[in-house]
Amino acid sequence: MMKPLDDITVVSIEQAIAAPMASRHLADWGARVIKIERPGAGDFARNYDRAMDGLSSQFVWVNRSKESLAIDIKTESGQATLDALLSTADVFIQNLAPGAAKRQGLDAGTLVKLFPRLIACDISGYGSNGPYSDKKAYDLLVQCETGFLSINGTPETPSKCGVAIADIATGMYALNGILMGLHQRARTGRGMAFEVSLFDALTEWMSYPAYYTRGRGEPLVRSGARHATIAPYGPFPTGDGQTVFFGIQNEREWLNFCDVVLGDTTIATDPRYVSNTVRLANREALEATITQRFSSWSADEVLARLDRAAIANGRMNDVETLLEHPQVRERNRYRSVETESGPHDMFLPPVIIPGVEPVMGPVPAVGEHTDAILAELASARATATGDVS
Repeated sequence: MMKPLDDITVVSIEQAIAAPMASRHLADWGARVIKIERPGAGDFARNYDRAMDGLSSQFVWVNRSKESLAIDIKTESGQATLDALLSTADVFIQNLAPGAAKRQGLDAGTLVKLFPRLIACDISGYGSNGPYSDKKAYDLLVQCETGFLSINGTPETPSKCGVAIADIATGMYALNGILMGLHQRARTGRGMAFEVSLFDALTEWMSYPAYYTRGRGEPLVRSGARHATIAPYGPFPTGDGQTVFFGIQNEREWLNFCDVVLGDTTIATDPRYVSNTVRLANREALEATITQRFSSWSADEVLARLDRAAIANGRMNDVETLLEHPQVRERNRYRSVETESGPHDMFLPPVIIPGVEPVMGPVPAVGEHTDAILAELASARATATGDVS
């Protein structure tokens, strides 16, 4: 079965999450991804944990369907191998330490001059210029620098996001840039050099709170699991000791909530609650009123009422519940993927293309494909020079 990207070859000098995230999404849809790793140790993300029968859960997450080539790119032979790969590659991705790619002539701009059809992506912490360009960056530190922690958590305690959002955002913007580059090349025949940084990616995600702060002259207040600017929106306890979440997006929903869920339209017209602005100002009293009503019902009853009123809602699940979630299980959103430690179930990518199954190939061991790739390059050289003896 043809895949959307099965004519694309990607070479990636990658580590951690951001660059591997971008290349894995390309691999999911058919691209050949050659992952260049340090001989021996490989990508340091391999050692983040040992949760999956001795393998790192984070590494397994972002490295399926790839080939691992273990070479030292600082040696003459390693550079020659890389050059041979890039001469026929469509895409190159790197997230080396600050300045390292430029020193080795592996930055996107340099490579596209050498290989004019190449789509080359530089991934960095803070970008290629500016006072922070030489500064190392990891996900949590970028969450700090962009102000994310200042808006996340409770009023008393700022909190990091529980997943690597700066890395994920960067990987997805890199993927976006690569696909744009491939589209441009299809029209013009020319490659494209571009860069994405963790700082810029998360700054984009912080645009709404930044614009709010600029517009109001004061920052958003950390609101825990509640919405910072909409009420009611967040967690509410029920009579059976559980917690449900729901959110009101407009005044039509607010009227419907009071009528169908609470069974009391007078609440909707209470001067303290007639608009989101005043509901937010009187949130403590509003939440007390709702909690008192919910105390007579179980979580199932509350959710059923919310569904009848067409009010968006959800349960407060944990990760174990997600693994067995009926929306996951009944839609068969798992596939078994081979690894060094045996098969593991992994979530399918979120893009669904009718009639096309994503690749979901094995997670490679360090250097697993080195011999095969080097033999392939040697054969190609022999064919090009006519030396096929």
